[in-house]
Amino acid sequence: MEKEVKNKVLFVRITGEVDLKEADRLRREVDEIIENYPVKDIVFNLKNVDFIDSSGLGVILGRFKKIRSLGGRVYLASTNEKIKKILELSGFFRIMKGISREEEVWEEKAYEA
Repeated sequence: MEKEVKNKVLFVRITGEVDLKEADRLRREVDEIIENYPVKDIVFNLKNVDFIDSSGLGVILGRFKKIRSLGGRVYLASTNEKIKKILELSGFFRIMKGISREEEVWEEKAYEA
């Protein structure tokens, strides 16, 4: 997992499987950044995710609720077809914006850098 904060946007680039063990680590690390840096929005880049279970989905949903309560947004970037289908069936694209590449976050009219 790679994390980067740029202009109040936290980019989280996840690789491999997001199962119970990895989900707990993801939650802790993302929460630590949200608490210690001025983060407005989060972009989860899921391009290199091979598998995600309910615990991984729960972490993303929990960060969505946390960031939304702070007035921010969560974006799901570069999802591969397998993961995209899981996110669609779970209703994530109804509450979070899917983008094809990370840079689209800067193109959002709602985003104020």
